[in-house]
Amino acid sequence: MMLSLKNFEVRSETELTRWINDDIKPIEAGRRTWGFWTFNNYWILINSNISTYLTGSSLIALGLTWWQALISIIVGNSLATLFVVLNSVPGAYYHIGYPVVNRYVWGMYGSQFVIWNRILLSLVWYGFQSWVGGECLYVCLLALSPSLEKHIPNHMPASTGMTTAQFVAYIIFCLISLPVIWIRPHKLKKFFYASSATIIVFEIVLLIWALATMGPEGFGDTISAKSSTDSSSSWLMAYGIISTIGSISAGILNQNDYARFARRPKDAILGQVFSFPLYGISCSVVGILVTAATQQRFGGAIWNPPDIFSTLIENGGSRERAAGFFAGAALVVSQIGVNVPGNALSGGFDFAATFPKYINIRRGAYLTAALSVACNPWRLVNTATVFISVLGSYSVFLGPMTGMMISSYFVVNKSKINVDHLYIGNRGSIYWYTWGVNWRGIVAWICGVGPSMPGFLASVDTSISVPTPLIHLYYICFLVGFCISAAVFCLLHYTFPASEVMDFIDSNSAKSLMTDYQDRWDGEVSNTTDGVDKNARIAAVEVNVS
Repeated sequence: MMLSLKNFEVRSETELTRWINDDIKPIEAGRRTWGFWTFNNYWILINSNISTYLTGSSLIALGLTWWQALISIIVGNSLATLFVVLNSVPGAYYHIGYPVVNRYVWGMYGSQFVIWNRILLSLVWYGFQSWVGGECLYVCLLALSPSLEKHIPNHMPASTGMTTAQFVAYIIFCLISLPVIWIRPHKLKKFFYASSATIIVFEIVLLIWALATMGPEGFGDTISAKSSTDSSSSWLMAYGIISTIGSISAGILNQNDYARFARRPKDAILGQVFSFPLYGISCSVVGILVTAATQQRFGGAIWNPPDIFSTLIENGGSRERAAGFFAGAALVVSQIGVNVPGNALSGGFDFAATFPKYINIRRGAYLTAALSVACNPWRLVNTATVFISVLGSYSVFLGPMTGMMISSYFVVNKSKINVDHLYIGNRGSIYWYTWGVNWRGIVAWICGVGPSMPGFLASVDTSISVPTPLIHLYYICFLVGFCISAAVFCLLHYTFPASEVMDFIDSNSAKSLMTDYQDRWDGEVSNTTDGVDKNARIAAVEVNVS
């Protein structure tokens, strides 16, 4: 039997078009299940993982002392919290996700630019975090069999930077992640509770163990080095602050994807304003303290947790092997917890918005997982240092995008969004702008990226020499790009106003819009609610939009 494209269309209660399916439309009451503790647990997973744990080491490697690194981490996480909360508001009140929000910022077709940027980040970061997860699983396998490398002979070329056993661990990690990807976002609460509890217990036990067993030698020079107070140190601290923000900049950018599942707007706001900095800062502090407490024992600072437990297993007995196994298992849970919601589902949202007739969140998330292998994550970790530098500095491009999203909602649109028009892909939409593209967004983004580009290129290619002031400008690239793009975007909209958008803003009240849309969506049911009686009307969720 001949197959047509019709056979591959997703199942949807909503009439499928180029711009909408059930996973892209505004979230109805049946799927708004994320409360305060769901957001709290979400940020435990996102901010309590190996990448955050290693933040201290990356800043100390820059030349900062432990206390300078700690100040950078605290300030960076505090600023990142502000950006996360501000960028969550459209999703919390209008229940629309990142790809749809950017339609009123960039235009219906212009939004594809930022969507594909986020897809690229999802692919690379999913592969990277999966490889790190494989390293954690390798610890479990090593604990079960200290002669693992002999049992799985190595056939990998030295140029790959890995062994066959490590590659097998990576594949196993990818496979055990697949069932979690299947869970729809509004049903992740139980997984969040179980995995976040595992991570918190692990971090506490790890810290207690390190401090209780460090011996009379005490801390190593990790937290005893003398500080420098010259101007270069100040600029390094500024760079450390922006690096802390940059490490989560992709999560800041698309936070509407998760805020739209909030039962009430205050659940998204309060559930993030405390949890985000708390867990981001505490995990980094644990990383510094554990490394310092174990430095004398290991004869040097070991920052990476899988390396700590691999060293214990290789030099210990059955007790160390048991401890290594359970520690590795906890780290595997941690990596799945950050990788699935942070990267797989993010890619799923974006793919679903790009091809809504044929891809839903599940298909998009699995597509993200499959395509991530093509990024050769083992090379990213082991050999491609330049590419990692590029990836870590991507906030040069994301800062301006974030600034435009926040300024567009609060300043240009004054919190008034015509949600219906975000799903009209022609001149009938007030967000069509010019041929489907908001040229003001393009100009604003270029203005925000431009000043940081010389320093960015010099950081990637050390053979490039640029003046010191431009290097310093790059050190604060996220804030510079954020502020410039936000200001230029607002200025262009006031100098060259989009008449239809301005007419809508002038003739409507934000509170009335939110209430009207809320009433309409509360009565809708989607087949993605799984198991909800489609003949039953879902009870409306009371939302205080004042």
